[in-house]
Amino acid sequence: MKNRIGVVGIFMDQREKTAPEVNKILSQHSEMISGRLGLPYRERNLYVIALIVDGTTDEIGALTGKLGAIPGVHVKSALSGGISLEPKNKSADR
Repeated sequence: MKNRIGVVGIFMDQREKTAPEVNKILSQHSEMISGRLGLPYRERNLYVIALIVDGTTDEIGALTGKLGAIPGVHVKSALSGGISLEPKNKSADR
């Protein structure tokens, strides 16, 4: 199965209760996380994490499924379609 690049949005409305479990799951799947941005949205009592992931659909699905099963955590994801994941051949650009 080919790897896909994706974006995963994680929304926590009970950060104090959910953050330890979320961070545990993210650590278990750290090999496919290329980037992470955490943002406290205090005005709405919400905490948002955006992830850039690189993995198979099964791997990404396992991550989002575990996160979405935590009460107070909401997850949305978007995966690449036809983006090539092969390194660009620099000599072909000339």
